[in-house]
Amino acid sequence: MIYRNFQDMKLSALGMGAMRLPVIGGNDAVIDEEATKEMVAYAMEHGINYYDTAWGYHNGNSEIVMGKALSAYPRESYYLATKFPGYDLSNMDKVEEIFEEQLKKCQVEYFDFYLFHNVCEMNIDAYLNPKYGIFEYLMKQKKNGRIRHLGFSAHGSYEVMKRFLDAYGAEMEFCQIQLNYLDWSFQNAKTKVDLLKEHHIPVWVMEPLRGGKLASLSEEDEKTLKELRPQEGIPAWAFRFLQTIPEVTVVLSGMSNFEQMQENIHTFETDQPLNEQEMTSLLGIADKMLKKIVLPCTACHYCVSHCPQGLDIPTLLELYNEHCFTGGGFIAPMALSAISQDKQPKACIGCRSCEAVCPQQIKISEAMADVAERLG
Repeated sequence: MIYRNFQDMKLSALGMGAMRLPVIGGNDAVIDEEATKEMVAYAMEHGINYYDTAWGYHNGNSEIVMGKALSAYPRESYYLATKFPGYDLSNMDKVEEIFEEQLKKCQVEYFDFYLFHNVCEMNIDAYLNPKYGIFEYLMKQKKNGRIRHLGFSAHGSYEVMKRFLDAYGAEMEFCQIQLNYLDWSFQNAKTKVDLLKEHHIPVWVMEPLRGGKLASLSEEDEKTLKELRPQEGIPAWAFRFLQTIPEVTVVLSGMSNFEQMQENIHTFETDQPLNEQEMTSLLGIADKMLKKIVLPCTACHYCVSHCPQGLDIPTLLELYNEHCFTGGGFIAPMALSAISQDKQPKACIGCRSCEAVCPQQIKISEAMADVAERLG
């Protein structure tokens, strides 16, 4: 297992994410506890020392099952991370109640790593609102030793992350973002990494395989990569990409079966960053994947100046692209929920004034109608 330095600790470069544990009968709320225990045992045996769970994973059962599985091992032999569930605004005034319950569920007296969960457009105002006292409470727990390291995860935009960092960045020790070779440009992950670097905050990675989308590629793209590294599996390329980024400390993989865990651990037995040719080829493959689905908006903003409704069309198209490529998901609906009703896609009147000045000749009115229908 490769290890990365974090302050005075050595963390396994591969962490076990507990959002996609094996389940029984296809029911996400019913975790296969025996299979999970076997996976944790294998992970511990093969050098994984970082385990990531959260309040809402598996309908609230992930913390319980991971607590049971890890309780078989000395507390100092692993690092446990969980999060305050600010993705649900109804939790904002319950930080103490939730934190105390999390300790019980995980069967521990402290968390090695604790995060503000999913800082995004929907909750940034609440996270920054002192009336909830979230930051103050978590800092108190850190002072009392019940949180060893405090950080945050983010699915929000660069601008949202910057607001959070401007407020709390001095106290943030790490940040977890969605990072992979597809989102390097698609979700502006590169600019987010640069932002965190400015604040001297190391990067934790979630969604390294983009929910499995990068675990297999087209026959043509697989052939391209096989010519460069004949022995490398396709999923491993996504991990080698992350090994190339020096700011990355821990890569979290939500392994849902034993075979995935074995394969990923094998990959992380060696550190094999990409060379320039390999990086160019991989990012070129990502570019092709996006062009098949994504509208080619360059955010020139010509459309905005001609929209009688004053819609932020580039932002709406960015969310449309995300939703279309992912085939659903929560990111676009979450971001749209923070936009006022009169600026949502359904406010488009179909006048096509924007289309008349679009250099890319995008059928914007059709995209607005489509996203409005998809997202209700």
